[in-house]
Amino acid sequence: MRQRTYSVEQVNKYISSLLSGEPFLQGICVEGEVSNLKYHSSGHIYFDLKDASGKLSAAMFRQYRGGLSYHMNEGDKVRARGDISVYTRNGTYQLLAKQVAACGAGDLYTRFEQLKKELEEMGMFAAEYKKPLPGYVRHLGVVTAPTGAAVRDVIRISTRRNPGIHITLFPAKVQGDGAAESVALGIERLNAIGVDAMIVGRGGGSIEDLWAFNEETVARAIFNSEVPVISAVGHETDTTIADFVADVRAATPSEAAELAVADVGKLIESLSAYRQRYDRLMERRLLEAWQRIDIIQDKLRLMHPAEKLRQNMQMLKDKRERLISVMNKRMDTLEHRLEVAAGRLEGVSPLKRLQGGYSYLSDDNGRNIRSVSQVNIDDKVRAVLADGRLLMRIEDIEDGRKEHA
Repeated sequence: MRQRTYSVEQVNKYISSLLSGEPFLQGICVEGEVSNLKYHSSGHIYFDLKDASGKLSAAMFRQYRGGLSYHMNEGDKVRARGDISVYTRNGTYQLLAKQVAACGAGDLYTRFEQLKKELEEMGMFAAEYKKPLPGYVRHLGVVTAPTGAAVRDVIRISTRRNPGIHITLFPAKVQGDGAAESVALGIERLNAIGVDAMIVGRGGGSIEDLWAFNEETVARAIFNSEVPVISAVGHETDTTIADFVADVRAATPSEAAELAVADVGKLIESLSAYRQRYDRLMERRLLEAWQRIDIIQDKLRLMHPAEKLRQNMQMLKDKRERLISVMNKRMDTLEHRLEVAAGRLEGVSPLKRLQGGYSYLSDDNGRNIRSVSQVNIDDKVRAVLADGRLLMRIEDIEDGRKEHA
C-alpha cells in the first residue's frame, strides 16, 4: 500500500488548525519574563516569555497595541493573554498576544539591577577610573566568539582603517555556562600579551544570551585591566554591566572597531596638511630671520668705527659748507649795505662839496668855524679848498645876524 505524502505547508496548516481548535489554547493567559524584545518599524512587537524551565515565542500585532498597558522592557515580568498559533512559514508555534500587563520585575532584571547598584556603590563605574584610548593602536586585542558577525565586523573594519593593524583574538565562549569565566580569562590573557587596547563583546541577543556580560566576574576583569577596554555587547539598544565598567562603550562591534583603530588614510591626510602648514611656517620664520639679519647687519655697518668716522667727516663737511654758505650770504648782505651807505656818504662828502667850489674855515686847532662868533679880529684862520689851503687873518667881522635883525 502506497503511503500518502504531504507538503510542509500542509502539515503546518494541519497543526495550526489543531491548535486553533483547542479551547484551552485560545484566550490563554501566560506569565513569564520578557526576553529578546523587538519593537518593529511596522508597529508589531516580538518577544519571548520565559521562566526557569522554558521559553515561549510571542508576538503582539499592531492592531492589538491598545491592549498593551505600558511600555514593555527587557526583563519585565508580564501576563500576556492571547491565542496559541502556528507560524506556518517555519513551523513554530507562538502566543499571539492581545493584552499584556506588567506584574513585576523578572528574576534576571532584578539580579541585573542589584549587581549594577552594588558595583556602582563600589565606584567601578566612576569616570576617574576610565582610561583613555591610545591615539594610534598598533596591536588590538579582541575577546569574542571566534565565529559570527561580531568578529568578522571587527576584523573587516579594523583592517580597512589600518591595513597594518595587528589583531590578537582570544576565542571566548560568550553564551551559556562558563561564558563569564571565559571572557574574564580572555581579558587577563590579552593584558599579559600587552595589546594597546581591546574590544570585549559579541552580537545581539536576548537578556539571557547576553548574561555573561552582566556577571561580576567579567565586570571585575574589565575594571582591573591595565589595557583600555571597549565594550561592544549586542546592538544599540542592549545595555550590560560590562558597558558601565568599560573605559569606552560602543553600541556595536563595528563601532568599537572604528573607535579603537585610527583611520590611517585620514592620518596621512592630516600629516600632509600639518607638513604643508609646517613648511609655510618655516618659510615665514626663515624670511623673518633673514630680514632680522639684514637689519642687524645694517646696524653693525652703521656702528663700525670707520662708518662712524665717515659719517662724522661728512657731517663736518656739511656743516662747513653750510657755514661758508651762511658767511657768503652775510658778506653779500654787508657789502650791499656798505655800498648803500657809501653811496649815501658820497652824497654828503665835504670833498665832493669842495670840488663843487665850496670851502670851509678852521682855526689854528683845526676846529671847524661855523659862526662869526667863533673868531675875533686878527685871528688866523685857514680856508680849505679842493686843491689846497689858504692861511688868512681876520681884519673885519660883519655879523649877518645883526643885519637881518
